[in-house]
Amino acid sequence: MTTLTQSKSMTVTHTLKTHAAKLLGILDATPSSVISLIARIGLAGVFWRSGQTKVDGWQVTDSAIYLFEEEYALPFLPPELAANLAALAEHALPVLLILGLATRFGAAGLLAMTAVIQIFVYPASWPDHFTWAAGLVFLIAHGGGVFSLDHLIRKRFM
Repeated sequence: MTTLTQSKSMTVTHTLKTHAAKLLGILDATPSSVISLIARIGLAGVFWRSGQTKVDGWQVTDSAIYLFEEEYALPFLPPELAANLAALAEHALPVLLILGLATRFGAAGLLAMTAVIQIFVYPASWPDHFTWAAGLVFLIAHGGGVFSLDHLIRKRFM
């Protein structure tokens, strides 16, 4: 290798290292509140959409109850109760996440639901469930962040 080629190679390597260091610095500086907001919105959307498939207006559909009787077949709850509880949780808990109100409680409820789905309903879907769990565990550990009602309440009353 010639000296000129070595020099260009060293310059390119130095430039790549410099850009990588800058990018890592930016990523390291990302506030956890931004990550919490993204997790809250994304996870709320997943569960809300699932809840919407179970209802028609304010009523749980017969097809949702049928799924809980035949496909989901939870061993410890009657199908009609399970369908109603799931529909309620998949609507109420995402609203809490979006508002950032009782974020840890909402995330814990959705994590419990995710565990039930993983264990009893769709064990082969573990990649999706672990993705959801990662975001939910983050929210349980870090809360809703500064862009949440939790933060405003804590700031005002604590």
